[in-house]
Amino acid sequence: MRSFDELVAEAAAVPTEGWDFSWFEGRATEARPSWGYARSLAGRLAGATAVLDVQTGGGEVLDFALRAAGSDRAPLVVATEGWAPNVVAATRLLRPRGVPVVASADDASLPFADGAFDLVVSRHPVEPHWDEVARVLAPGGTYFAQHVGPASVFELIEYFLGPLPEAARLHRRPERERADAEAAGLEVVDLRAERLRMEFLDVGAVVHFLRKVVWMVPGFTVEEYRDRLRELHERIEADGPFVAHSSRHLFDARKPEGTGPAATP
Repeated sequence: MRSFDELVAEAAAVPTEGWDFSWFEGRATEARPSWGYARSLAGRLAGATAVLDVQTGGGEVLDFALRAAGSDRAPLVVATEGWAPNVVAATRLLRPRGVPVVASADDASLPFADGAFDLVVSRHPVEPHWDEVARVLAPGGTYFAQHVGPASVFELIEYFLGPLPEAARLHRRPERERADAEAAGLEVVDLRAERLRMEFLDVGAVVHFLRKVVWMVPGFTVEEYRDRLRELHERIEADGPFVAHSSRHLFDARKPEGTGPAATP
């Protein structure tokens, strides 16, 4: 049994850039959606010509899909990322695969021509910008993405912040995002949602998770929440893992033919 101070100090020192979650092995678990986004993405890459990965994070998911697609991958693949440390990490990982990473703020317009891509993908975008996705898609092109759903990991968030308003629980509803996608001119071919069990086996896993996924508890620091963290440590030691649930949904949407000119990448 490691002490509270040891667990917290270790977790506070772990680098947080990128979306490599291997540090959590043996310390936290999360069930995966049944559709297997990364492997499904590999199949999409094999059937495309020009691909844009929006908000690629550290590039780990795209890198996996490119490796799985092998020589059948699309000849042109580009990624964007808004957080500077992740731009560096993604560039380091994806440049050897011939994928340029463009630094672009998450809330900015995509820096590409109309109709430039026949496939736009994203895993856990901060907010889907449907008008921009529709604009850069060529007619007949596809948006394929996994989004974070409503009230995701709220058990953990509310442990630190207290009960959140109902509006926060309704944010990211798949039905609302479907309506927004359709308002931008996309046809939703498939939309699937699942709620998945998560377990945090020690308080260090909680600390690292909240440092890495910074929007969960905005402004989180160990110093600010030390008392709550100590209580959580004692709770886990007495009762076992802290259980929460993530929400995920899969979007497969298409831009109809005849809705604008297709650019040649």
